[in-house]
Amino acid sequence: MPELQVQTETTPMRVMQPILRKPDATDGKNVWELVRSCRPLDENSIYANIIQADHFRDTCVLAELNGEVVGWISGHMIPNSNAFFVWQVAVSAKARGLGLGKKMLRELLSRDATAEARELKTTITQSNEASWGLFRSIARDVGGDLTDQPHFTEDEHFQGECATEHMVTITLPRAQASVARAA
Repeated sequence: MPELQVQTETTPMRVMQPILRKPDATDGKNVWELVRSCRPLDENSIYANIIQADHFRDTCVLAELNGEVVGWISGHMIPNSNAFFVWQVAVSAKARGLGLGKKMLRELLSRDATAEARELKTTITQSNEASWGLFRSIARDVGGDLTDQPHFTEDEHFQGECATEHMVTITLPRAQASVARAA
C-alpha cells in the first residue's frame, strides 16, 4: 500500500502509515463526523456509531493518522449464518487512493471474530463505483466468486427515496484468513 506523505510548516516531509485498531465507545462521535464527510454515505446517529464501536468492536475497524480518524468499516456476522456483512466503508478525503479501504477489509477478514465466515456480504448501489471496485478487488485477492442481485429496492423498501441496494456476495475460501494476513 502506498504510504501517506505528511508535511507541516515546521517539520520535513515524513512517511506515515495509518494505524488500524478496534474502536471503542469513545470513538462514536469521530466516526459519525467521518461518515458525515463521506457523501453520499448515509449518516447514522452519533448514538448508533457509539453502539457499533462498543457492541460490534470485534467486527469493526478504525484507521487513525496522527490521532485523526481517517477510515472506518462497520460490519457484523449475520446471525445464524457463516457470513460477514460489511455495513459501511468510509475513508477520509485525506487518505483516499492509498488502498486504505482494502487494508481495513483485510484486517477484518483476518480477525478471530470473522474466522467462521464463508461469505462476505455487503450492499452497494449501482452508481457507487468506488465500492464496486473495492469489493471486486477483494474477491480477486481471496480467490472468491462475486455475485450480486437487487436486495433492498428503490420502490419497495425506499419508497422511491433511495436507489436500489444490490446484495453483493463474495465466497471466501476456507483459507481466507491466511490470504488476508499474507497481504
